Amino acid sequence: MSDKLILVLNCGSSSLKGAVVNKDNGDVLLSCLAEKLNLPDAYITFKINGNKERVELSDAPNHTGAVGALLQELKKHGLDSRIGAIGHRVVSAGEEYSESVLIDGKVIDAIERCIPLAPLHNPANLLGIRAAQEIFKGLPNVAVFDTAYHQTMPEHAYTYAIPRKYYRELHLRRYGFHGTSYRFVADETARFLGKDLKSLRLVIAHLGNGASIAAIKNGQSQDTSMGLTPLEGLVMGTRSGDIDASVYQFLADNTGMGIKEITDVLNKQSGLLGISELSNDCRTIEEEAAKGHEGAKLALEIFTYRLAKYVASMAVAAGGLDVLAFTGGIGENSDVVRAKVLGYCEFLGLKLDNNANLAARFGKAGVITTADSPAVAVVIPTNEELMIAQDTALLSGL
Repeated sequence: MSDKLILVLNCGSSSLKGAVVNKDNGDVLLSCLAEKLNLPDAYITFKINGNKERVELSDAPNHTGAVGALLQELKKHGLDSRIGAIGHRVVSAGEEYSESVLIDGKVIDAIERCIPLAPLHNPANLLGIRAAQEIFKGLPNVAVFDTAYHQTMPEHAYTYAIPRKYYRELHLRRYGFHGTSYRFVADETARFLGKDLKSLRLVIAHLGNGASIAAIKNGQSQDTSMGLTPLEGLVMGTRSGDIDASVYQFLADNTGMGIKEITDVLNKQSGLLGISELSNDCRTIEEEAAKGHEGAKLALEIFTYRLAKYVASMAVAAGGLDVLAFTGGIGENSDVVRAKVLGYCEFLGLKLDNNANLAARFGKAGVITTADSPAVAVVIPTNEELMIAQDTALLSGL
């Protein structure tokens, strides 16, 4: 068994998240977050052994500078020589790849071709890849795609009801996201319950500031709520989720906003934030709703109602419902959201165990339905970094 560690990178347009992961047990030996990249006051914060250290990136306030600072931090702790490969979260591979791949020139070209499908994410992912190739010369790099897991969706699930020429010419279709998390949670749910994944009709709700839900049957994704972009589907922290497409025309006619401005409103000013006029953080929403804040109460009701409707629709895609799994920051920690959703979905055979639901928090997995519940609801903490690390190790031969 190799003692090499995996460096996992997740790059945004102005940020970079990193983690040094033991592929065998998932332990994170060091993590980092670089913020305000491409601005003069860019900085990176390292966390190791519970201690935090902030380093200014004024000399090179970009992704390459952040990765360079990361290498220096690794050297300081004697970890640089133990890095065996680098795994990159890449948002969209379109229809190019249905699994993780070793990065070469061909893969980089494919990621570039998919930029129109993820214009905010893929360029940033490429910056991270190029920075890693420059700073960690000679180490293998692996791309782990958010969209890959959903490439098993049937044509009738991923096709939009618009003229087919737009699919043929522009590859306009539903792709879905959070695939790395779904893959981990699907496997972990089956393991936790002692079941064969291929025998389970499974619905997974990945709930965080970005939220989606997916149907798994025969161990494969059958449908998911996000579409061409992460805007489709559930109500999220700042995203509207499903909305009448004519809202664009209505807002343009009545506000004078353009397409980009409206898209910005739907992505960054809507969801829990837009409804509550308070916050995009579900914890704040729950606290204020409990105090009687009308906007927070409405936001929480809309969030859980829409989620419950999607649970039922995903049960159609899965051919029934054996297990509903909650994951992500909200899914793992909000007993309030889970209770409300199961209240709506009791007709699907999900009977809430209140005490078990309250106990399943802070990274603790657990069944939250009663022993006589026809279907099972579980809380399963996700671990995308471990999934990326394991893929990277496998493809790198470590």
